[in-house]
Amino acid sequence: MLEVPDSEIEARLRFDNPWWQTGARVPFSELPRRAYLSPLLTLVADLSVRRAVVLLGPRRVGKTVLLHQVIHELIASGVSGRAILYLSLDTPVYTGLTLERITLMHEGLSGLGSSETRYLFFDEIQYLKDWERHLKSLVDSFPQCRFVATGSAAAALRLKSQESGAGRFTDFLLPPLTFCEYLRFIGRDDLLEPDPDGERAYRAVSAQALEALNAEFVNYLNYGGYPEAVFNERLRQDAARFIKSDVIDKVLLRDLPSLYGISDIQELNSLFATLAYNTAQEVEIGKLSQNSGVVANTLTRYLEYLEAAFLVRRIRRLDENARRFKRARGFKVYLTNPSMRAALFGPVDAEHPAMGALAETAIFSQWLHAASLMQRLFYARWRGGLEVDMVGLSPDLQSVSWVVEVKWSDRVFHRPEELKGLLAFLKRNPVARTPLVTTRTCSGKKQVQGIEVEFVPTSVHCFTLGRNVLRDWEQG
Repeated sequence: MLEVPDSEIEARLRFDNPWWQTGARVPFSELPRRAYLSPLLTLVADLSVRRAVVLLGPRRVGKTVLLHQVIHELIASGVSGRAILYLSLDTPVYTGLTLERITLMHEGLSGLGSSETRYLFFDEIQYLKDWERHLKSLVDSFPQCRFVATGSAAAALRLKSQESGAGRFTDFLLPPLTFCEYLRFIGRDDLLEPDPDGERAYRAVSAQALEALNAEFVNYLNYGGYPEAVFNERLRQDAARFIKSDVIDKVLLRDLPSLYGISDIQELNSLFATLAYNTAQEVEIGKLSQNSGVVANTLTRYLEYLEAAFLVRRIRRLDENARRFKRARGFKVYLTNPSMRAALFGPVDAEHPAMGALAETAIFSQWLHAASLMQRLFYARWRGGLEVDMVGLSPDLQSVSWVVEVKWSDRVFHRPEELKGLLAFLKRNPVARTPLVTTRTCSGKKQVQGIEVEFVPTSVHCFTLGRNVLRDWEQG
């Protein structure tokens, strides 16, 4: 059997690294920057700590673009282009190569001495078997090199990173676009302004601006979590096919089967479609097993796989006294990006019946940018069908910090007494911050049964939440 000769591998490396030629342009360097570029660049450029950086995130959220923008900034800061190597491990010519061989090959091609600093970027590292063992070995064997790896199976990579790379890897998560990033990328963040009545609050600049903001919020639900779809008009016109074929199908039909040895792909695909259609709804394993015909143990594994691929995320349930269940049978499942539902079942408009669930999913997805706070995010549900959409607990998990009820309707603003679950929960549990209810267009504060409740348009809250979470994240 013929093997790929070194000459072909070297030719591909030169193709993937055009910046080895003086003055060559770095691909994607002209695209708008995400808020994550600066902190990732700082992490990569800091050579005082000998660790590999593992960039995690779902497919098509811009990991490869972000890597190339880091490369561009390194070269702009004076790093020689020949000291930087990029390659994607899902490229066939690299199949079977070890990371050590690639590292040594780059050393020879770069013309740099073994003691000189180099930066090596390995994209889609999950396709290399036992990648964590190989990467850890590189960190120990090549102290003069900074290694950066990316992968789409976020949770699986993080688990292996924590198990095998303790003290050697630093994880860096890149979620889908926030609503505020989406608006900035399309040049419509002028629709909002800081609210003088709130230190970290925003408001639409006018009634006309709120109408335009709501229209962009619907666009965000349909395709706005993916930078490529935002930038490319052709993809926007057929966003559903792009998201389904380039994101969902590749994960369900290729990534997960190869990573976990799944044989019944149709079973997994059917489960994901069910969860996507019911995003933001409560799920019980027993009932889901009965409805799908898949045994409970298999369902539990599939949910873990879907979380590992960053397609869904589960949050746990509280009772009416904000107490956690020792054996919770039910939990909520959210898509990590609401655009996936539109890709599977068709785009939505402002009047679509699924708007309420998708609005809640969009607000939930903003919290994905605050990984530490996600551990304190719950929902409440108890006997009688009463519930509260989102509950944030204090850092010690002993008290309630905030609550949010998500509605895509102005009805509750005019009839706040209908918020039975929220009001019942608030009477039992003191809340540190004013409870929040989202609407379609109405805003203001009202006293409801002796409790002050704040009402904010859903699109405004989604922007505010994403902006504040990113601001906190950037400031460390």
